[in-house]
Amino acid sequence: QVQLVESGGGLVQAGDSLRLSCAASGRTSDGYVMGWFRQAPGKERDVIAAITWGGDEIWYAAFVKGRFTISRDNAKNTVYLQMNSLEPEDTAVYYCAASETLYTFAQNRADHWGQGTQVTVSS
Repeated sequence: QVQLVESGGGLVQAGDSLRLSCAASGRTSDGYVMGWFRQAPGKERDVIAAITWGGDEIWYAAFVKGRFTISRDNAKNTVYLQMNSLEPEDTAVYYCAASETLYTFAQNRADHWGQGTQVTVSS
């Protein structure tokens, strides 16, 4: 089992940047694929991006369009989501997640979840 704790959310203005962090603990040596999801008010939770243990494979949802970048530091057991040019439509609760395969994320699913961090973008 792996435990995930997100941080870095907050209130920003349109056009600003924000970096989310997700600290993993527990069975981090299992080599999980890590990723991010988000859930806007009244909408379903959608996958944003995922990255394999070695960082050699990265997958992004189509809507990202180069504005978001996922990375990880295995020495710190931490995965990051750098978000640039934020828009009010990016307002959502952002969740960190872990799974055994990249394919799981591509199916909009994950095996382990963090509690989420709120990101609010004002216009």
